[in-house]
Amino acid sequence: MFAAYAARIDRDQPLNGLELGDRPEPQVPPGWTTVDVRAASLNHHDLWSLRGVGLGEESLPMILGCDAAGVDADGNEVVLHSVIGQSGHGVGPREPRTLLTEKYQGTFAERVAVPQWNVLPKPAELSFEEAACLPTAWLTAYRMLFTNAGVRPGDTVLVQGAGGGVATAAIVLGAAAGLRVFATSRDEAKRRRALELGAEGAFESGARLPQRVDAVIETVGAATWSHSVKSLKPGGTLVISGATSGPNPQATELNRIFFLELKVVGSTMGSKEELASLLSFCAAKGVRPVIDSTLPLDRAREGFEKMAGGDLFGKIVLTV
Repeated sequence: MFAAYAARIDRDQPLNGLELGDRPEPQVPPGWTTVDVRAASLNHHDLWSLRGVGLGEESLPMILGCDAAGVDADGNEVVLHSVIGQSGHGVGPREPRTLLTEKYQGTFAERVAVPQWNVLPKPAELSFEEAACLPTAWLTAYRMLFTNAGVRPGDTVLVQGAGGGVATAAIVLGAAAGLRVFATSRDEAKRRRALELGAEGAFESGARLPQRVDAVIETVGAATWSHSVKSLKPGGTLVISGATSGPNPQATELNRIFFLELKVVGSTMGSKEELASLLSFCAAKGVRPVIDSTLPLDRAREGFEKMAGGDLFGKIVLTV
């Protein structure tokens, strides 16, 4: 079957390790099933995999891709939950949870095998392309907002780095849930787009906000960390799920964190139950993932190049 896969690890030039071509059909252990992929979306996780983060040389070649929507063996339209081994389903009792592509072959292929437990019904209201955007970036944003930040309608949230997959999802989900959303970006066009998606205000990175916020959604890391901490109300919550600009900020703002009793909460992906809630929320409220571009699988390299260059707003989707 045709697939996009990591053939080599290159920490400095990750796309040098990306290959497109034939790979074996997926193996299907007991308790697993195959899904014919209709659409799959790119994540920064795929670029990090090509750099060898979470993926070792001993696991190569590895088909990339965490997210997918498709059709199962019984003809049902489904969405995949990307975390393998959650609650022990489909793997040995001592195996730690992993994302697809860290140990098991991914979704950038004609077919993928996953534990039966990881398959959820796709709402009829969502297209395959839309549904394929949800299991990583949008699920991460959903958990950050509604589980780890604990915000309620009327609360104010700052989303750093408008344009990225998680940040875009947080803007759309937050606005749909009745939050007051501020967003930042260095790019004027991305700030305008954030306003169109429901942000109440969009500002230059590091700019002073009209007021302090109840929570910050942080995926940028070092470049925005100080601004994130300074933007919080006393007792506010900073939820972090990534550090695309680096993990080591020069100023940690420890005095401000303890004096104002701020909370710093790490957040990774989300549960199957949260994904089911996200799917229902999108179907019921007419919320749709923001898609930057859609490409056929045999043009996957173009999508990787665009994501690596940062020239996107929303998700890049590959169709099979």
